[in-house]
Amino acid sequence: MENSEMEFVGKFFFWGSFLLGSICLFGYMITSWEGFVEGGILLLTFGTVINLTAAVGLLLYGAFNKPYLDSCVRGVCCMLVNIPIAVLYAFIGINIIHY
Repeated sequence: MENSEMEFVGKFFFWGSFLLGSICLFGYMITSWEGFVEGGILLLTFGTVINLTAAVGLLLYGAFNKPYLDSCVRGVCCMLVNIPIAVLYAFIGINIIHY
């Protein structure tokens, strides 16, 4: 695999998680349909497991293939940007549901 492919994996998981989280949050804000809340909760649980697995996989790949380590770390760092966004979305979602 090339270095750019490692970064692509990180960007793919970032954008996938970000877009799905945004759909759940704004979908509920616009429609008040409880299905978006359930989807958001499932996204938080399964998304955490999937993203963590991908991050560990990238780091292990980079650890065993030293030329790709920098690219793998950049991909993981891109994925880590979703953590504060997910916390913010969860906080907003909880506050919207309770009021």
